Formats: sequence, structure tokens, C-alpha cells
Amino acid sequence: MKDYSLLKINLMGGIVSAGTLQFILTAARNAGVREVSFGARQQLLMYVKAETVRGSGIVELKKKLHESKINFEINCDNYPNIITSYCAEEVFPTGQWISEGIYNDIFDGFDYQPKLKVNISDFQQSFTPFFTGNLNFIASNTQNFWYLYIRQKQSNQVFRFPILIYTLEIPKICKRIEEVIWGNPEMEENEIYERVIAKGEIISQVILEDLKLPKFSLPYYEGFNRYGDKTWLGIYRRNETFSVDFLNEICELCLDTKIGQICSTPWKSLIIKGIENKHRILWDKLLGKYTINVRHAANELNWQVEDLSLEGLALKKSIIREFDNEDVRTFGLSFAVQTRSKSEVFGSVVIKKRSIFGGISKVFDIYHTSDFNPNTRELVIFERGINKAHVPEILQRLTKRFYAQNTKQELSVVKKKDRKLIDLQPIKIHQCKTCFTIYDERFGDSVNEIPVGVAFVDLSSTYCCPICENAKSEFIEVEEGGLLV
Repeated sequence: MKDYSLLKINLMGGIVSAGTLQFILTAARNAGVREVSFGARQQLLMYVKAETVRGSGIVELKKKLHESKINFEINCDNYPNIITSYCAEEVFPTGQWISEGIYNDIFDGFDYQPKLKVNISDFQQSFTPFFTGNLNFIASNTQNFWYLYIRQKQSNQVFRFPILIYTLEIPKICKRIEEVIWGNPEMEENEIYERVIAKGEIISQVILEDLKLPKFSLPYYEGFNRYGDKTWLGIYRRNETFSVDFLNEICELCLDTKIGQICSTPWKSLIIKGIENKHRILWDKLLGKYTINVRHAANELNWQVEDLSLEGLALKKSIIREFDNEDVRTFGLSFAVQTRSKSEVFGSVVIKKRSIFGGISKVFDIYHTSDFNPNTRELVIFERGINKAHVPEILQRLTKRFYAQNTKQELSVVKKKDRKLIDLQPIKIHQCKTCFTIYDERFGDSVNEIPVGVAFVDLSSTYCCPICENAKSEFIEVEEGGLLV
């Protein structure tokens, strides 16, 4: 990208007001920018030419951002964005006590720009990563208290801070830990704790139980989706770029329909919450105007490529094409492509490019996490030194190993002597009185993103029939042999 500069704007927590984003986009367009991207850490990225025909360019854009006190970086990443699971709140099943207000309280406490990566996550979601930060805060079952997991820069070793941290203390402890460990990658866990506490007391609690994270299951994060009496819209772009004009009209429609915020996600997509049913047609028209597709295949959405990596995107697309041709199942997996040696990506399967013969040739190594959960940091080698043309074939073999391993684990849970007793018990399921759609916890509800094993009684009161949208109260309990017809 000669004669261009990469400008990065952190959208704290992956949240930006429609008005602020519109201001940024207007300034960017005046500087000659026609497309922007969103990064894996929920930031806004754009290439800006030094000069344009009209004499504006990066100088004028910098001036406007400075005047509006919008922090940005050019051709560097000294201040990585604080990422959060706020984009998943309300729209996916999450914790009980975390709300928009909790996130805002945390953001308000940051009076400095962290140089370490900070992740703030709800403990019951699997949409945003837990441990891709250096300081990873994960909500506990105790209201307003968080686990903290520390990972030194360029390390896969994660250790738990020995106390739970109070919500309003998160910014303070982030600053203290950064002061302690910055430039000290070999510091021991106990020493980090002692030095941080020596800087002054913090509100905390003793850890009484270990953190239990959900099994990874990436929800379908695209398209129009009902929640309660409103709708959220997820927008993903295959090339990971968004037209400035399209985003400007999104901001305009948000402002016109009183939607205050837009969320970016670690999957480089957007989520717009709070769409009123009466405004749904306006969003349909906007998507149609720009021919935006919002129903991509699930095996395309479960990929993460490095930010602004044309090589990584090209490899991803070629693999997906072969997966489609071979009808390969990838449910439960996520894939990541790493083409730069020091970049960090998130996935249960990781494809890493490696140079050989002094950089003359390139090969790929295939890894997977030890239990195929992308939130674990331990990578296991599957195949080394693969030619690019053979990567899809090796990945297909790996998916077969994943499903074979899962099947073995599931079968081992049910003992033979217990299986007979289970078969003798009548199976209770629930059926919609209007359209006769059934809800069976053995299968869940893929339309409403309800995973296998969730009992009907545990469904949210806002649950509705995936076919006719009847309320949960309109379902009746029946035995499997006594279905309504």
C-alpha cells in the first residue's frame, strides 16, 4: 500500500455511537477513503492516502480527529483496543448480572490508554474470546466481581490472579499491572501479585470456586434475528471491507430510528441491536440498495484471519470452496489463518505459514488446540510442511478426527447399564399449540441458537416458536408418542 498510511481508531469495547461513527466516516470520505475494515480487536481500520486530488488527505483527517478528541494511531499499534463481550449482550445467551451500565462503569474508569491487551468477558457466552488479551477479566458468579487471567506479551502461558476483582477496580488494576510487568516478561506469578498489592489496597473477594466456561459454540451472527420484542441485525462482509457510503447510511438510519449504538465484533462484523419491528422494512431496503448478503454459510463465518491480510483471505476462500465442493461439516470448530510470524489469531484449528530455504519457499503447519476449544492456549501439531494446495485435504482429515473424538467422549458418558433405564422412561417434549412445532432438548433449536441439552423450563421467557413466533407460554408438554397433528 505505497503512499498510503494505515489509520486505526479504537472503538472501546467494540461500541461506537452512530453519531461518532458518522463523523469519522464523513471525515474519512473527505480524505479520499472509500472503504474501511473492522479488526479482530473491534477497532476501525482504514488506509488513507497522503494527498488527494482535492488537497485533503491524512493531514486533514488527523486534524479533524484531534479537534474531536478521537484517539487514533497511524502505522502502529502501541495501544491495542479494549475488547468486550458487550456485542453479545441481549442477543445471545449470556450471564445474569452484566449489563450495558456495567461496561460503561468500567470504560469511565480508564483515564489512560492501555499498552497491554485487555479483554472483558461475560462468562456464559462463547461469541468473543476469553484469553486473547494480556489482562483477561471474566465475570464470576458473584455479582460485580471478576476473575483475572494474566498472559505476558508473546506468551501462551496464562495464570489466574489469586483474588476476584471488583468491577470499578478493573481500570486501576490494569494500570498497576501494566506498570509492574511492562518490560519484565520473566516475572513470576507471586511477584506480580505482591507488587500490584503493594501499590495499595483494592476491593476484592476470595476465590471460592474455579471458573467454569461454556463449551465453545459459535452462534450464527448474521442476518435479522428476533430477541424479545425487537430485532438485531448482523452484517458480515466476505472481503472484510465495508463501503463508507453504506456505513454512513447505517448511521443515518440508526439516528432516524433512535438506535444509539453500533457494535463491532471480533469476527470483523457489525451488530445493530434494538431494531423496532416497524422499522425492519427500512433496514431491508438499505441492505437491498447496497446488495448486501446477510445469509452466508456457517462454515464461512467460523474463520478468523489477521487484520488486513489479503493473503490470508485468499487462502480462507480457497479452503471454503473445497469444503463446499466436498460438503465438509465444520460445526463446533473455528479456523484461523496466520501468515505473519508474530500475529495472534483465535481458532480451534490454526493454519500457520512458514518460510523454508531462506525464505525462497513457503509451507503451512496445521495445529489444533488440545481439546479443540479455541479459548485454550495449548496448540498441538497435526501436520507440518504442507504445500498450500494440500491444506484443504489435511483440514478435512482433521475435522474427521474432531468428530471421532467428540463421538467417543459422548459415548463414554452414557454407560451401557444406564442406557436401558433411559430408554424405558417416557420422553417429555413441548409442542406449539398453533403450528405444532416441537421443542426437544435432545436437539435444541438452531433457529433461535439454543444448543443441545437446554431444558424447556430453562429457556428464557422471551423464547418464541421458530416457525410462527408464538410465545413460550403457548407450548404444551406432551409425550413423544402423543404429539398433536
